Amino acid sequence: MSDPWDDVPITLDRSANTPLSVQIADGVRSAAAIGRLRAGDRLMSSRTLATRLGVSRTVVTAAYDQLHAEGWLTSRRGSGTFLTSAPAATVEQPSEADEVTLADLLDLGPGAPCVEVIDRAAWRRAWWSAGHRSPVVRKDRAGDPEYRAAVAEHLLRHRGLSAGSNTVVLATAGSSAAVGELAAVGLRPGDRVAVEDPGYQRAVGALRAAGARVLPIPVDGDGLRVDLLPPDIKAVYCTPAHQFPLGSRMPAQRRTELIEFARRHGALVIEDDYDGELRYDSEPLPLLATLAPDVVVHLGTTSKILSPVLGAGWLVAPPDIAKSVLSHRESTGTGPAPAGQQVVVELAHNGDLARHLRRLRRAMPDRRALVVGELRLHGLEVVGDDAGSHVVVPLPSTADEQRVTAAAHRRGVHLDGLARHHSGPQQHFGIALGYAALPREELAVAVRIAVECLTAR
Repeated sequence: MSDPWDDVPITLDRSANTPLSVQIADGVRSAAAIGRLRAGDRLMSSRTLATRLGVSRTVVTAAYDQLHAEGWLTSRRGSGTFLTSAPAATVEQPSEADEVTLADLLDLGPGAPCVEVIDRAAWRRAWWSAGHRSPVVRKDRAGDPEYRAAVAEHLLRHRGLSAGSNTVVLATAGSSAAVGELAAVGLRPGDRVAVEDPGYQRAVGALRAAGARVLPIPVDGDGLRVDLLPPDIKAVYCTPAHQFPLGSRMPAQRRTELIEFARRHGALVIEDDYDGELRYDSEPLPLLATLAPDVVVHLGTTSKILSPVLGAGWLVAPPDIAKSVLSHRESTGTGPAPAGQQVVVELAHNGDLARHLRRLRRAMPDRRALVVGELRLHGLEVVGDDAGSHVVVPLPSTADEQRVTAAAHRRGVHLDGLARHHSGPQQHFGIALGYAALPREELAVAVRIAVECLTAR
């Protein structure tokens, strides 16, 4: 079991006017509000937390005293201090006007597909054709054979990966589901797995749900810091083609270093190629799975290039790992649903998938240029490769993230701060701004609002 405090990033802004004790108390309240700390969780001792945050013990004691006074904490003699449920007096019931969901906002969050470019006639035709297939009596745990063949062809054409020669292609329900399956068959409870920090938190959640101990590893402009990997880890999860969420591309030398590390220490590398098809500035570097199919499991998904409604992804793994995944599916009765796979098959057979990818690659650079142009016109820095479907706008602190996202929310725009993408203490600050979800006209409006919120003082 991991310590709940491993998932509580309390970041202190020593340049702010707010006292450090108040910032610590705010961090605990925020962690409780979003579920990272739960009722009954034991808090760190004031001495331990002070050491972790680099402050005096008096500062942490003052924060705990304030939380005690508000009813957030309770002490048990000889056991320590524990989080209670949120005090009733501090829980405000939202008014009808405040109850705004993401569906009500202009969505500038990362990770969404550009459904505007989908040919609706081709989309309907694929579903119609899939619906006229004979119903499945027993689903193939490995995935629809035609789907797996279509994936192999897709990977060869669009990602340069020759899958199926000394590896096995399996259908999945998506990247997070695949990570969970790999953890279930390859890890024991307590095994340490390195993840990018900041990184994809659903993969982190899948690893933790399987009992793995997640080890956040910092990233820089070249992606995961391989030099910081400890030798005893069992696996590494990373997004080398387009680091999520910061958007960097892992260069060839670091890819080689990661592979050499994995072979030297017997670690598995999980390569999540979540939007690898969306590179339009240059030729992509060879996938890790192409360089080292013996130690790499490659993951992909249709969620970013088509729609998450399909629930269809894939993994390419060495035969022994694929066999273990299939055994796990058979023993647990799990496995990806065939329906979405069959739709992808129909799109691929008719050439509609290839045509869609060409439209997508034409549309995304134009959208990125619109967003980046507006941001830079107002003097805002932009981070991230010319690829994928989002960029990052750096900010000085968590407080700035909260200020900007709250201001945008009030004006009907959803922005995503980097705070929630960290597994450890927050190291990178800013807004991950996606440009795929909205129709182009709405995108232009939403970006102008975002810029006004980002530049307001």
